[in-house]
Amino acid sequence: MKSSQKVTLQINLAPSDWLHAKHILPHQLKQLSNQVDEILLTLDLHRSAGRFAVGWEDNLPRIKNLIDDICLKYSHAHFKEVDYSANAKINVSNMFFKGQDIPPKDFRGGPFYSYFFGLYSARYDYVFHLDSDLMFGGGSQTWVQEAIKLLNERQDVLICSPLPGPPTRDGTLRSQIAYPEPYYSPAFKFDTLSTRLFLLDRNRFISQVQYLPVKYAHIQGIFKALVEGNYPYKLPEEVLTEAMQEKNLSRIDFLGASPGMWSLHPPYRSKEFYEALPQLIEKIETGLMPESQLGDHDVNDSLVDWTSARLKLKQNRWWKRLVNRWKK
Repeated sequence: MKSSQKVTLQINLAPSDWLHAKHILPHQLKQLSNQVDEILLTLDLHRSAGRFAVGWEDNLPRIKNLIDDICLKYSHAHFKEVDYSANAKINVSNMFFKGQDIPPKDFRGGPFYSYFFGLYSARYDYVFHLDSDLMFGGGSQTWVQEAIKLLNERQDVLICSPLPGPPTRDGTLRSQIAYPEPYYSPAFKFDTLSTRLFLLDRNRFISQVQYLPVKYAHIQGIFKALVEGNYPYKLPEEVLTEAMQEKNLSRIDFLGASPGMWSLHPPYRSKEFYEALPQLIEKIETGLMPESQLGDHDVNDSLVDWTSARLKLKQNRWWKRLVNRWKK
């Protein structure tokens, strides 16, 4: 069900996303396409160093084909390549950063500029942003409408998001700490922002936050960036969170009217994850969640065995790679 207010669903994509996006993007649109007026797929072709560039060449034509298929299926879907031209960067910066130069990537090599390009490029001022790896249970077709109503009623709320993780029987969260918010469904108040997903009113965001600063990462992050050839800047969600806190604004995550909507995020990437993904999406859409997954915003070991992913991450720490370089 669409809101009386026009809404853009904006989803970030890059070639390195293809292995999960080929399954998750159709799932996202199944859950949300009927609630929005525009589907904007933004494709970031600025390649950084490290894990965000894995499989880039092979996956570029594949993700372009996926985008083309989506745009054929949904008449209100279209895509834009993230524009790094001087004019585009000036326009995006003037909207969000008061003319400051926006870094292409953060200190890890993760996206920075592309988040704001997506918000800038949305046709409508209500923007529901998603990263390409978010999955949604519950299946509510009124959640977006309810979120806009909440934003309009609460000037202290900057953004809304679906409930993090499938709901517990007692309505509590297990993997995050937040303040319960009086509401007609489970709802929680946060003073932090995640760039993974959020729904906002762009005009209100600009008027309330005014302009964002461009900030350097902590010293360890700067060193990591220099070692790996990335840009030494804070994560965009850290910049946004600090601005939100300075203005005493909040984020509300809520389930909404039955059947509600909740999100799940995969914390790692692994062979086991990709093999399990079609069945995982089916379980999420049907609500067949094990007890130990309830209240957890990240996909945990009750759904996917992350043993190999954790081991690989432990073995591939950036400082270990630096030590190995020195030994050669």
